[in-house]
Amino acid sequence: MKISKGSCEAEISKAITQWEKDFLGRGSLSVKTDILRDMIIVSLQGILTPAEYTVCETKEGLLTIKKTRSELVESGVEELKKCILTITGEEVKSFHTDLSSRTGERVMVFKLFNNVENLFM
Repeated sequence: MKISKGSCEAEISKAITQWEKDFLGRGSLSVKTDILRDMIIVSLQGILTPAEYTVCETKEGLLTIKKTRSELVESGVEELKKCILTITGEEVKSFHTDLSSRTGERVMVFKLFNNVENLFM
């Protein structure tokens, strides 16, 4: 059964939110996924806790939070890749992520081996 691009994006958002809750202990406030050619771009809002925002007020604290959060996500990246494979049927070639300690937003980019957008044409 063929699903729409929007349904696939929503399913990825839901899976990443569940992964956050299961693996990190809490989820973001909102998740938006966009599929573009051979990339899946996920924007997560409300990642940081109020305490982490306070720690980020100093440069040292900011770097510590970014490093810790990045290590946490990277340690669970294989599960994230499995989620993408299960939902899209495509393997992840590479994974990139960054966190803004100012806005509490994380961006994840899954680069795939094939153009997954073609699945919806």
